[in-house]
Amino acid sequence: MNRSHRFFQISLFVLLVFYPCSVSFAVRVERLIDTWQPKHYVVNITLNDRLSEITSASARIDVLILKLTKVVDLDFGELAIDAVTVNSKTATYIHRDGKLKIDLAESASPGTQLQISVQYHGKPKDGLILTNDKDGKPSAVGDNWPNRVHHWIPTLDHPSAKATVTFNITAPAGNEVVANGKLDNVQTTANGSRTWTYSEGVPIPPYCMIIGVGQFARFEPKERSITLLSYYVPQSDGPLAIKGFAPSIPTLAYFSETVGPYPYEKLAMIVGATRFGGMENSSAIVFTSNLFGPRPPQAKISQTYGIPIGTVSLIAHEIAHQWFGDSVTESTWADLWLSEGFATYFAGLFLQRYESEEAFQSYMKEAATSALAYEKSNRIPIHDRDTEDLFKLLNGNNYQKGAWVLHMLRARLGDDAFFRGIRSYYQAHANATASTEDLRKALEKSSGQDLRAFFQRWIYDSGHPQYELSWQFGLAKGGTRNRELRLTLKQLQPGNVFLDPVPVTLRTSSGSRDILLKPTAATTVETIQLREQPSGIEIDPRNTLLKEAKVVGIQTKAAGV
Repeated sequence: MNRSHRFFQISLFVLLVFYPCSVSFAVRVERLIDTWQPKHYVVNITLNDRLSEITSASARIDVLILKLTKVVDLDFGELAIDAVTVNSKTATYIHRDGKLKIDLAESASPGTQLQISVQYHGKPKDGLILTNDKDGKPSAVGDNWPNRVHHWIPTLDHPSAKATVTFNITAPAGNEVVANGKLDNVQTTANGSRTWTYSEGVPIPPYCMIIGVGQFARFEPKERSITLLSYYVPQSDGPLAIKGFAPSIPTLAYFSETVGPYPYEKLAMIVGATRFGGMENSSAIVFTSNLFGPRPPQAKISQTYGIPIGTVSLIAHEIAHQWFGDSVTESTWADLWLSEGFATYFAGLFLQRYESEEAFQSYMKEAATSALAYEKSNRIPIHDRDTEDLFKLLNGNNYQKGAWVLHMLRARLGDDAFFRGIRSYYQAHANATASTEDLRKALEKSSGQDLRAFFQRWIYDSGHPQYELSWQFGLAKGGTRNRELRLTLKQLQPGNVFLDPVPVTLRTSSGSRDILLKPTAATTVETIQLREQPSGIEIDPRNTLLKEAKVVGIQTKAAGV
């Protein structure tokens, strides 16, 4: 998901180790996959002629019991329920306050497989957006993040509750229908409507389970892609779709080469109803209805694709999510940066490869500005276990600071070890879930480095380094004629010290020299031999650290001082 274009239980020991001074103990409560697990959904939906209501629907859920239970508790919104069955037998239930609690005829033991069916109808309050498209034509488009799918499909509505899904969508003739997975069949019904069947064969997060129905113009690019690629746009956007979505093909190729094979059966790029700039639904990405709208006067234009750079990065961001967020899904909301930080950084990597180094550096500087601005008023770690409003997790920590964490890891480990670690992490957790610790272990294995202190400070703690570098140049102590440069690096930020090595470039009339300061405390002092006074000193000239920095106190040191 891209926000720049819009708008566990854990023991006391772990709390003390990883959150020594930065967070409270008011831990957010999340649903756990501990009693039962959804394995597969078959969702049948019939829409009325105006696409303004679900006239009938059913969801069959294949459930695996994990712990002895007498109840299966689904998340389900306000839609009217017509019937509930368990293994084809009528079941009693309570439907209240967004929960559907289904009584089992007898206690189910671990390993038991059940088939639960819920029949229902009505107009969803949220999740499935029934509205007109930009041309005024009726449309129905899923928009579920973070936990809104239960308003139209009974689910266990947590990202870790991944399952496969089959959609059978019946809509009036004249509409195109798209959903997750591959198109298996289109059948005309007796009344002239058509039923479209899509099946997604690998487990995906519930918030990524969507349909799109409307009078779309559908296009397939002429260029060869690594997967079946289609564009679904309002009719008025038809002339713009091929050029507007042009970055899609190289993005798919680049991420497949860099991370691993594309994880799904196809990719649909859809312009439709979403509250976000883009929503990364598995194999069926939905973009805001004004994606191809008038360009802002200040918009930077891609030299490669001839469209706004912001559109290029948005497309790359959402496609990156197919690997990070959709295939490898955050195990808890506190690990959201593994989705949004990755998508943000990999969009930058795409710009670096296909646009220019200058475009990449500009992108990362803008990301740093956003991250630092967020932190000025929010002393919150990236691994945020407290924030209750999940929409507030769409912030500068999980997006831009998360991207910078990856950028700093790449600089620290080197490209070879970094990308080997990323590929290993992806392969180990594809079509499953992952935690921040899973990423740390993968990068430690690929690099041979101990990254616990880095992750502790950057992920589990809050803030960023604020460096002040002062220097003195003059004769060395002891009356010799040797000259030396004394550097004093102070960290002025509140909280704990950052131990990251700090690159410094010294410039003199005879050239430049790079040195590396290695802080162990809030103040670091280093003296080096230097023949002439520097004409300039710069902290981290290649932008490998997320920081604030200034150089002060240019002084000449007297002999013997």
